[in-house]
Amino acid sequence: MTYTKADLECIVMTQLENLDAMHDLLTIMKVQNELIRKTNKKLQNDIAKLKCKEYPVLARKRRSE
Repeated sequence: MTYTKADLECIVMTQLENLDAMHDLLTIMKVQNELIRKTNKKLQNDIAKLKCKEYPVLARKRRSE
C-alpha cells in the first residue's frame, strides 16, 4: 500500500496529538503522585505521634480479703 504525502502528514499529526495527550496524562499523574506522597508522609507522622503518645497508667484498687 502506498501513502500520499497528505496521508503521511495526517498520520504524523495524529501521532503528535496522541503524544501530547499522553504527556498531559503523565503530567497529571506526576502531580497526583506528589499529592499522594505528601499525604502518606503526613499520615506516617500522625501515626508516629499516636504511637508515641503516653497514656497515664491508672492505679488499681486492691481488693480486701
